[in-house]
Amino acid sequence: MEYAIVEVGGNQFKVKKGDVIKAGKFTTDSKKSAKINKVLLYSDGKSVEIGSPYIKGAHIACDIIGEEKAKKVIAYKYRRRKSSKFKKGHRRKLLVLKVKDISIKGD
Repeated sequence: MEYAIVEVGGNQFKVKKGDVIKAGKFTTDSKKSAKINKVLLYSDGKSVEIGSPYIKGAHIACDIIGEEKAKKVIAYKYRRRKSSKFKKGHRRKLLVLKVKDISIKGD
């Protein structure tokens, strides 16, 4: 089983061909595809290659399916015995990616 561990938007994901991941939004040249160069580990089922920190020449080709928003995160501050409270929330934007190909060499 061929798989790789990649870093996207500060998070690490274990991916294989055909997987769908929801990663933090990042900028790309194209609106339809993305190329991830930060491959930390690659395994083809027989051998494992580990980068330091990344594997040189390796990349993951992905198709961009769409954009989503994560669950709402709420920050709430309350001061007792005072009429002081603060509530603020935000939803992080996510990019939905489908792994098309895992390439270990600079093909």
